[in-house]
Amino acid sequence: MNLQRRSFLALGSVSALALGAPAVAQTGANTARASSPNGVLTMEMGTDNDGRPTYAVSRLGQKVVNTSWMGFLLTDVPMLERNFAMTAGQPVLVDDTWEQPWGERRFVRNHYNEWRVSYVEKSGLQRRLDVLVRLYDDGVAFRYEFPDQPALKTVRIASELTQFNLAEDGEAWWIPAWEWNREEYLYNRTPISAVGSAQTPITVRGKSGTHVSIHEAALIDYAGMNLRRSEGTGFRAQLTPGLTNAAVVRQAPFHTPWRTLQISDSAAGLAESSLILNLNEPNRLGDVSWVKPMKYVGIWWEMHLELKSWNAGSKHGATTENAIKHIDFAAKHGFGGVLIEGWNLGWDGNWFASGEEFDFTRPYPDFDLERIAAYARDKGVQLISHHETGGNAYRYEQQLEAAMSQMERLGQHAVKTGYVADAGGARVAGPDGRMVFAFHESQPLAQHHMKVIETAARHKVAVNAHEPFKDTGLRRTYPNMITREGARGMEFSAWGQPGNPPEHEANLVFTRLLAGPMDYTPGIFGMDTRSPGGIQTTWAKQLALYVVIYSPLQMAADLLVHYENNPGPFQFIKDVPVDWAETRVLNGEIGDFVTIARKDRNSDVWCLGSLTDEHPRSLDVALGFLDAGRRYRAEIYRDGPDANYTTNRTDIVIEQREVTSADQLTLNLAPGGGQAIRFVPIGRRR
Repeated sequence: MNLQRRSFLALGSVSALALGAPAVAQTGANTARASSPNGVLTMEMGTDNDGRPTYAVSRLGQKVVNTSWMGFLLTDVPMLERNFAMTAGQPVLVDDTWEQPWGERRFVRNHYNEWRVSYVEKSGLQRRLDVLVRLYDDGVAFRYEFPDQPALKTVRIASELTQFNLAEDGEAWWIPAWEWNREEYLYNRTPISAVGSAQTPITVRGKSGTHVSIHEAALIDYAGMNLRRSEGTGFRAQLTPGLTNAAVVRQAPFHTPWRTLQISDSAAGLAESSLILNLNEPNRLGDVSWVKPMKYVGIWWEMHLELKSWNAGSKHGATTENAIKHIDFAAKHGFGGVLIEGWNLGWDGNWFASGEEFDFTRPYPDFDLERIAAYARDKGVQLISHHETGGNAYRYEQQLEAAMSQMERLGQHAVKTGYVADAGGARVAGPDGRMVFAFHESQPLAQHHMKVIETAARHKVAVNAHEPFKDTGLRRTYPNMITREGARGMEFSAWGQPGNPPEHEANLVFTRLLAGPMDYTPGIFGMDTRSPGGIQTTWAKQLALYVVIYSPLQMAADLLVHYENNPGPFQFIKDVPVDWAETRVLNGEIGDFVTIARKDRNSDVWCLGSLTDEHPRSLDVALGFLDAGRRYRAEIYRDGPDANYTTNRTDIVIEQREVTSADQLTLNLAPGGGQAIRFVPIGRRR
């Protein structure tokens, strides 16, 4: 790793200007500013006439965020809101490159200016609050730091006063906060000025064309942040409630998560940003070679179609016979794992939002866990355990060590956790040790998920969390936090009223996926489901999802019989990698279309995925991402001439042609359609 740090002099210094340094400019008694390494973004920090801490953000001289307040309401002492004096330090340039153990790209450049601004009360308690700022060319981030000080030892935060006063109206893509179904909603597309209370990431496109995504990074032991529109195009942070009148209780010194704004002149620029990941601390786990990106199949989709059941009985899906069948299929076709849901006791009766009866070590009598685990090991297949808690984190923690120990003993190195309960209906231990209810993204649930991640890591288990705490990039620090759900997944197309519409995946790329990987479970060939309209994509789009929606765990989610009966399109699912060396977002507009190319980490193969909403599109794509001087065999899986997500979803053409980096392809996408291409080098480099 090459780490370079350089301090810069104040604006006006000949040395600083000669270096092109984005130094601090003291623009007034109460204002200072600094810029990103190449001067693209500028952040102004200051205080208003009442001594309120403020910030504002500009991009290439154009305001993105107007003057916005910062601060806190506390439950037991006066608020941290006004009467502050500000002192701005000098920015420090950081430019390093670090390697991901797995990811959407192998090497990540981390290039920013770090800037510390201190606020001290001018009278009274004279408390201090620091704001640490990082300025990238593709976004800005800041966090509050509470130093050790006599007047503020225990910090009880009722509300965070952080504002995001966007400078212009435009369009917003967002899902509501505080609703019962957590993050599992279709995205609203409204004027920015019409947003209500929204979860993050929220993505907006101003009238000028500037794209902004507001989110947070490195959330540990803190409440999740939502946004409440306050007036016009202004928003204020809204912390998830805790167990008392305080949303967060911490002992100083500590810092909050980063408040992040990814900023670009295009949707593709947002999707290529590594800002959220970069703001997290480096890997704390050491050797994580046991974390294995892979494709998997599972006993899962058949339950959503009501062909099988999670609970015991004549339709029970998790039987020894069915598990062996799936393991054999995985081994035959090169899949790394088999997920099995409904294997453990507790699914009978009212498990939803209860979880009282779940046992995470004892299987149903018709599921021979020891035999199945041994069979999977002999076949070279990972058995992925499923720990559905019904939102009962309280009970899960009581069994967590035993469950992870058993998984390690059986050679199981991946678990899918689940927290199916209404928002506000999760269960945790209260201050007195008794069970109480909590929100899914409250501070107690943040603490719970960290306990799961750390316990799993000790037993060499990777975690795929469903109904999870939001992704804030912690996979960099804890690489066993391999993927998660945290959005409306494919299962809604099995039984949803309605299912996922054609625009859904083109929304996810520029909203939820800006936070990190998603276990979306693509690959459905059986298009008629319980949902009205069935699967609202073509087959080609199902294949494109393996490239477009990034996850190091990718499920081939359909019934095995549909793959056995359709070996042509199934071949792409077998061939497509899940771990990448490079990622390029070639084009895209939020909710409309997107094309992404990724290079395999373990070979010189490139893959491309392109998809559209309900409108047919013709997209010209230059192949300049391929290595110059090489010939490639393009294995193309495209919509057939009659393909349409409403009338002919299975019309697909599979063909090959030879291409080079100098070529351009025209991708013709049917309504609700897509295209998937695998580029395989032919011969040696020239």
